Amino acid sequence: MEKIWLKSYPNDVAHTIDPDSLSSINEIFETSFKKFRERPAFSNMGTSLTYGQIDQLSQAFAAYLQHELGLVKGDRVAIMSPNILQYPVCLFGILRAGLVVVNVNPLYTSRELEHQLKDSGAKAIVIVENFCHVLESVLSKTQVQHVITTQLGDLLKFPKALIVNLAVKHLKKMVPAWRIPKAVSLKDALAKGQGKTLKPVDIKRSDIAFLQYTGGTTGVSKGAVLTHRNMIANMLQAREWIRTKITEGKEVIITPLPLYHIFSLTANCFIYGSLGAENVLITNPRDIPGFVKELAKVRFTTFTGVNTLFNGLLNHPDFAKLDFSSFRLSLGGGMAVQRPVAERWKKVTGVTLLEAYGLTETAPAACINPLTETEYNGTIGLPVPSTEISIRNDDGEEMPLGEPGEIWIRGPQVMQGYWNQPEETANVLTEDGWFKSGDIGYMDERGYTTIVDRKKDMILVSGFNVYPNEIEEVVVQHDKVLEAAAVGIPDEKSGEVVKIYVVKKDASLTEEEILTHCREHLTGYKVPKAVAFRDELPKTNVGKILRRALKEETKVS
Repeated sequence: MEKIWLKSYPNDVAHTIDPDSLSSINEIFETSFKKFRERPAFSNMGTSLTYGQIDQLSQAFAAYLQHELGLVKGDRVAIMSPNILQYPVCLFGILRAGLVVVNVNPLYTSRELEHQLKDSGAKAIVIVENFCHVLESVLSKTQVQHVITTQLGDLLKFPKALIVNLAVKHLKKMVPAWRIPKAVSLKDALAKGQGKTLKPVDIKRSDIAFLQYTGGTTGVSKGAVLTHRNMIANMLQAREWIRTKITEGKEVIITPLPLYHIFSLTANCFIYGSLGAENVLITNPRDIPGFVKELAKVRFTTFTGVNTLFNGLLNHPDFAKLDFSSFRLSLGGGMAVQRPVAERWKKVTGVTLLEAYGLTETAPAACINPLTETEYNGTIGLPVPSTEISIRNDDGEEMPLGEPGEIWIRGPQVMQGYWNQPEETANVLTEDGWFKSGDIGYMDERGYTTIVDRKKDMILVSGFNVYPNEIEEVVVQHDKVLEAAAVGIPDEKSGEVVKIYVVKKDASLTEEEILTHCREHLTGYKVPKAVAFRDELPKTNVGKILRRALKEETKVS
């Protein structure tokens, strides 16, 4: 099957990479700290930290973890933070101390936080004060011994730092009361670490770098074990893919997806960090007006995001007024990119929205569209270097070209397994190294793969497979629709039927207009039998629509 996609492989991209050419992630970013020392590394709310400043601050934090907390190689440290300057400081500090990063979604409920902290066995946590009340409620049930707190504005310039912290705490009332005895502020931790020498740690490629928990959109989150080698491999794979469109030390990448999410972590923080790029951190991308104002302040070259985010920006009147003269590369991932969104994006920005594909378990990139694609093509492109894609049926047999099946992935970026879950690991990893993605797709004669949908989201109508992505893409093509989500609901005659949840762009939109539109573009059994209008759709913190939550609502009602 490999020869099929090699026929369409970009001429300027190597077929393979060497994940053993580097010793650890640390080697990569420590090179960047030296090479791009005076260049801005991360910017947020009007403050920039250079690569040299990130170097100094992360060294201080690493020394604090070693000397003050006594943490040793392999200990797990959680970070619970949105996109603020403290995140990369702590991230690099944890890795430099030879510890394992456990990324935590700041919007987790107490139940979700307790599960992740207990499951990972984290000994310490860095947490923004806004979320300390959630930690306080579960702390005694976990193995966490050390709590390091920070306020949103702590690393901003004066007086912005003071203004932000006062506004967040007292004006916006965004910090519920909390009390955690012996908690230490990050400022104090950095001060204590600055006077100490970082002890060298022998980090091997096989050592764990991240316990990266899956989003939990299909159940309880599981910790994907990602080693330094996994992360190195994916960085080299993606860098090789995009190298013709980038210039070292000149890139400015917009980072609206949280760095705790694997897409943003690898693509924006690590890959672009290795290139000396400036990461513009967007703390609250859901504030679209505020987001557009931030975009107006920078001449960005690259933009990564998810479909709902691109759609939200396109529907703001000021987005089209931005300066796109430096803009060269945009990547969409995390969820399916919809054709109407991709086509509008190209029309407004002049840049093709290239769809990429990957999962937490693949660190994440598995496929990317070639940069030579000038229009949205509806596919996830070709496998990145040193990666194989295979389409299999439920018996593990390879499917013919054009026939849908489960996407299997093999390559050096595939995780080692799920943390402390051998049965779950055995369900998705084969003995010969294939990872079963749980996504349904098919491959064409050029080797390009098209995603059909998540296996678990598939709707079965009278024995016919119906894929929510297809229904949603048709519905959002209606001029009066902003967003849509399709789920299956029980039906006595056909087992299941399609229900569509719709967010209106135009208040005059009616149920009959949607159904008429669907009848024009979908075969009968795919046409929704129920339509529900909502002000908004439930989403993960990165903007992925939670169909599972909608299905649960349907069960309750």
